[in-house]
Amino acid sequence: MSKNSADGCYRENISEGDLVEIVQKHHQRSGELTEGFVQRLLTSASFHTHGIKVRLKTGEVGRVKVIHLEE
Repeated sequence: MSKNSADGCYRENISEGDLVEIVQKHHQRSGELTEGFVQRLLTSASFHTHGIKVRLKTGEVGRVKVIHLEE
């Protein structure tokens, strides 16, 4: 993991408005990532092994794999 990204499995690392990369359900096999800004956190648990589920501002839903931190 690079120094400018955080673990998407922990809810505390993600906030609305963060730039993230998610994997959508239909892309789980290929691992294709979609980049966007978090509109809403959908997972209420503090931890999820496959990543916290979020809705992006574009309306796409998926689990966070990468969080881009500001430098």
